[in-house]
Amino acid sequence: MKKTILASALATLLSTPIAFAAEDTAELRKIIEQQQQVLDELERRLNETEKRVERTADVVDESVGSKSATTIGGYGELHYNNIKNNQTNTRKEEIDFHRFVLFFGHEFTENTRFFSEVELEHSISGDGQNGEVELEQAYVEHDFNQMFTGKAGLFLMPVGILNEVHEPATFYGVERNPVEKNIIPTTWWEGGLALNILAMPGLSVDTAITSGLNVPTTGDNAYNIRSGRQKVSEAIASDFAYTARIKYTAIPGLELAATAQYQSDITQGAAGVDSAQAMLLTGHVIYTIQKFTLKALIANWNIDSNEAEALGKDKQDGYYIEPSYRFNESFGVFARYNEYDTQAGNNDDTSITQTNIGINYWLHENVVFKADYENQGGANDADGFNLGVGYQF
Repeated sequence: MKKTILASALATLLSTPIAFAAEDTAELRKIIEQQQQVLDELERRLNETEKRVERTADVVDESVGSKSATTIGGYGELHYNNIKNNQTNTRKEEIDFHRFVLFFGHEFTENTRFFSEVELEHSISGDGQNGEVELEQAYVEHDFNQMFTGKAGLFLMPVGILNEVHEPATFYGVERNPVEKNIIPTTWWEGGLALNILAMPGLSVDTAITSGLNVPTTGDNAYNIRSGRQKVSEAIASDFAYTARIKYTAIPGLELAATAQYQSDITQGAAGVDSAQAMLLTGHVIYTIQKFTLKALIANWNIDSNEAEALGKDKQDGYYIEPSYRFNESFGVFARYNEYDTQAGNNDDTSITQTNIGINYWLHENVVFKADYENQGGANDADGFNLGVGYQF
C-alpha cells in the first residue's frame, strides 16, 4: 500500500515539470503570435505611410514641374475730375478710365528674364478717338553677377519718383503730380541699353544709352519736353541720350537719388534751327519714419538753343514737396505743393503752382480709393476736386 502511494506521488512529481513546461510553451507561443500581429500591423501602417509620402512627393513634383515661368499682372485707374477754370469760367467735368495696363513677363533662367507692359489709355483708341495703345516696356534683363544687371530693349527711364513705379496703389492723389508729368516727363520710356551696378548694399548706379527726345521746333508745343517723347515708334536716332542715376537706400526709411541726362540735340537735327544741346538734372528724397512720409523732388532742364531761348524754354524746371500720414493699413492723408514752369527762361510770370490735399483708402493693399481737392495758381487760376479708384495685381 505504501509502495503504491509512494509510486503515485513520485509519478505526480515527475509529471509536474512536464505539465508546467507544456503550459509555458503554449503561453510563449501565444505571446509570439500577438507580437507578430503587432509587427504585421506596424509594417502595414508603415507601408501606407510610405505610399502617402510618395503620393505627396509626386504631387509636389508635378506642381513644381507644371509651374509656369510666365507671369501676368497689371493695373488700372478710373478718374472723375471736376475742375473749374476761373480765367475762362469753364468747368472740366469728366469721368475717364485713364489707364488699363497689362504686364507680361517670362523667366528663361534664374539670371535671364523678359518683361513687358502694354497700356490702353482713355478706354478706346483709333482714328478720332481719345485713347492710345502703347508699348511702355519690352526688354530682356540679365544678371551677369550679383553686382551687374543689364537691360536691352524698351524700358522706363531711371528718373524721378513716379516714372518707374506709378501703379495707383503706390502714390497719393488721383492724378500724377504735374512736375513729374510736365518737366521730367512721366511716363517716359526709350529704347536702348542699360546697366545697373550694385556698388554696395544700399548704393546703386544706373546707366543707359538710349533713343532721345525729338521736340517740335514750331507751333504751340515748340521745345516742349513732354511733346518730344518719341515713344520708340520709328524714333529718329540721329542723337542718342546718355543717362546716369545714383540711388542711396542704406538707411532704413530713407531714399536719396539724383539723375543726369545729356543729349547733344533734342531736335534730332531738324532743318532750319540750331542744334539744341540739353541737360536734365533731377534729385529726390523719400523719408519714412513710422507712419509719416515726406517726399520732395526737383527737376531742371537747360537747353542750349537760340530758338528755345527766344521762347523762354531754354530753362524748364519744377519742384514739389509732399508730406503724408498713414494711420493704418487702410487710411492715409496727404498734402502736396507743386510749382513748375515750362518757360522759366523768360521774364514773364509763367510759373504755375498747384496744391492738392486729399485721402487714400486702401480696400486691399492693391485696391485703393482716392479723393483730393486741387487749387491751381500763378499763371493758372483753377480749383475743384478729383475722385478715383485704382488696382494692381
